[in-house]
Amino acid sequence: MVTKRVSSRKKTLTNGATMAMVESGHTASTLAAIDPDVRRQLVAAEAYFLAERRGFAAGNELADWVAAEMAVDSRLQMQVA
Repeated sequence: MVTKRVSSRKKTLTNGATMAMVESGHTASTLAAIDPDVRRQLVAAEAYFLAERRGFAAGNELADWVAAEMAVDSRLQMQVA
């Protein structure tokens, strides 16, 4: 029987925005354990950079936020896998 080691340790980096890093070997449930405030900060930073790239033109805020959520969640999933 093969078991997967699950660690409860998290490393937190702060450099303008807070980034929660998860170690390899975590299960998919680790993504659900990410602090919602940390995730929101990551999404907000990503959305800001998306808006900056298009010159902060008005009217695309929701699209930027949704794209940022997808990008952040994708990166977090990659960290979990």
